Amino acid sequence: MVQGTTSDAGKSTLVAGLCRLFVRAGHKVAPFKPQNMALNSAVTIDGGEIGRAQALQAVACNLEPQIDFNPILLKPSSDTGSQVIVHGKALMKMEAEDYFGKNAEGYRVKAMAAVKQSYQRLCHDYEVLFVEGAGSPAEINLREGDIANMGFAEEVDCPVIIIADIDKGGVFAHLVGTLALLSESEQARVKGFVINRFRGDVSLLQPGLDWLEEYTKKPVLGVLPYLHDLHLDAEDALIAAPEKNAQTKLKVLVLVLPRISNHTDFDPLRLNPQIDFNYVSLQTQAQSQDASNTTHVSLPPADLIIIPGSKNVRADLDFIRQQGWDSEIEKHLRYGGKVLGICGGYQMLGHVIDDPQGIEDSAGSTEGLGLLPVVTELTSNKVLLQVEGVLSLLGKQAEVKGYEIHCGRSNLLMKADQPLTLTRREKDAEQSEASLASAKRWQSEGILSADNQVLGTYMHGLFDSPQACQLLLQWAGMEDANSIDVEQVREQQLNRLADVLEQHLDIDALTDIWKKSI
Repeated sequence: MVQGTTSDAGKSTLVAGLCRLFVRAGHKVAPFKPQNMALNSAVTIDGGEIGRAQALQAVACNLEPQIDFNPILLKPSSDTGSQVIVHGKALMKMEAEDYFGKNAEGYRVKAMAAVKQSYQRLCHDYEVLFVEGAGSPAEINLREGDIANMGFAEEVDCPVIIIADIDKGGVFAHLVGTLALLSESEQARVKGFVINRFRGDVSLLQPGLDWLEEYTKKPVLGVLPYLHDLHLDAEDALIAAPEKNAQTKLKVLVLVLPRISNHTDFDPLRLNPQIDFNYVSLQTQAQSQDASNTTHVSLPPADLIIIPGSKNVRADLDFIRQQGWDSEIEKHLRYGGKVLGICGGYQMLGHVIDDPQGIEDSAGSTEGLGLLPVVTELTSNKVLLQVEGVLSLLGKQAEVKGYEIHCGRSNLLMKADQPLTLTRREKDAEQSEASLASAKRWQSEGILSADNQVLGTYMHGLFDSPQACQLLLQWAGMEDANSIDVEQVREQQLNRLADVLEQHLDIDALTDIWKKSI
């Protein structure tokens, strides 16, 4: 099990790299994360929902994502509440005090049963499991009933290594302090340390490593270098586009919403050297006030504005209006720009979003941006599908595949151009038949406005299919568009990561830790 001294210490990346390294060595490997909290998720081959990091780790193992890789997923819908997903299915919306309760009524205690079921199935099917912790094991306020870190490791008798990010500073204090806050049995479970993101001459770090090993009686299993331009799916952090030359041919803006989800949709655009790609947030843009003292956040000129997915669509739509971005979008369209809404962004482009049951937040209804002829109702029956089909734009067609994750059902108010013709994968056949049986006339997963400027769809992964991405870029105004094959990039980067781990980690020691645990 890989635990970290902090969030973003490198746990997900280390697990992904170890998965690929041990697969290359001929082992049957699977990833596992007992409990995850993230807004970026993926649809599994068995029709469920797991964290994006575990989907990436599955790819590292040459496996399709499965619900057992991440049995508990928490998707925050507010500062204190989350949607609780167990074995791939959304069960309820729950406040933090109810989930993390310190007594037997806390749901987290019950969740351990689901975690152990998944763990036992994976142990039966695979030779090696690389388990990822969550946050830090030293969060003393969350220790009772823990299922994410040492609570799980103790329950199943799993050895642990701890990774720390030296780029944040204070790496020795992080490691020693984390170890000190563990119980005696938990300390004994820690078999070594990994230091991540080191820049410079490692010989200058050696005195500190020697001191750490002497003080803790634990080995340093490796010092990993800072990997510039490591392009792997990020679970939470929004990663800026790499530096590009002045010859970019298309300007793309993605609006950063408070509950933005599945921003990995845009990696093929972010990495494309022909595209000037930017995330736009309150922190990145100048603010002004109008005569009514309303704050406006100006958007820079662009060819394409994208409204991404959201875990709280009505609240994020209110946020768009609070920044004055609705007016900015209207101005952008008047000047001939294009707008794309994906999933929650698609719902916002319609006329009304109804949430009569309070699925995402308090029950109610919100007026949409009115740019597409659809109305949306949020329901408790979440759609989780892998889809494939054909994208039709500009008189051309391109094959496309991706996935859908949404609670809403959007219905057309009038007949409109539907550029996406999608079918469900065979392994989702039963679920798709049930979905189709309840579908209403004119229900669609993709709508293009009559003036060809606004496109909305529930489909995530639109840009992952190179031909479809190229066609979408042409629609946005990039005539000689070239696309990035993000799956090829992912494979290259996973192998690069595994090569680095092989060079800088004590693989023999790690293998010995694993073999002694079985």
